[in-house]
Amino acid sequence: MTEPDVTLTDYTLAIECLVFSALVHRRPAPAVGLKGWFTLFFASVCAASLFGGTVHGFFLDADSTGHAILWPASLVAIGLTTWAAWAIGAGLLFSDRISRLCAAAAGIEFLVYSLLVIFITSNFKIAVINYSPAALFLLIAFLTAYRREKHGAYLFGVSGMVLTFAAALCQQLGLGLHPIYFNHNAVYHVIQAVALFLIFLAARRLATTQSVTGEDQC
Repeated sequence: MTEPDVTLTDYTLAIECLVFSALVHRRPAPAVGLKGWFTLFFASVCAASLFGGTVHGFFLDADSTGHAILWPASLVAIGLTTWAAWAIGAGLLFSDRISRLCAAAAGIEFLVYSLLVIFITSNFKIAVINYSPAALFLLIAFLTAYRREKHGAYLFGVSGMVLTFAAALCQQLGLGLHPIYFNHNAVYHVIQAVALFLIFLAARRLATTQSVTGEDQC
């Protein structure tokens, strides 16, 4: 295993998000709602962590077949997370009709992004550039929903997204505990695990709502 700290923390994230995805999916919810998007959000993070961790642990060589397959797959999975983040944010802010249009537009963007990742470049920076606006939008959506309803669940979402940006900042600055045994990517995963747990706490409530802006609130 070439980077055990990164691989094991990535796999931990994958297990965490698999559990979160399953728990959200089991929540009772109306036919049209946020449950599906939250399920996709956590499931896609699970896939990205699983693929990325396997690359860091066993296929770090860019010329290997495993790297050529799994690394773009991890970036495509991050694209799915981005799509879900846009859709969740739109569901928090807008009516059902407008949020569906936003989700459809984000789906088209996901297809374009995936083609770019698969056929042109699989540089991680493109995933960061693609995901950052959606993450900021989701943070604003959580904050706006809290100001509107004053429900504590939204504060979990706000806190989770703030921690997500803090984790990304630590990663970009290369802040690790040890360059070999616990590097900046491993630190990123630990902080992100806490952030995802906070987002899950928000998702438990929001997954049962048809539209935060509509009349079918729980």
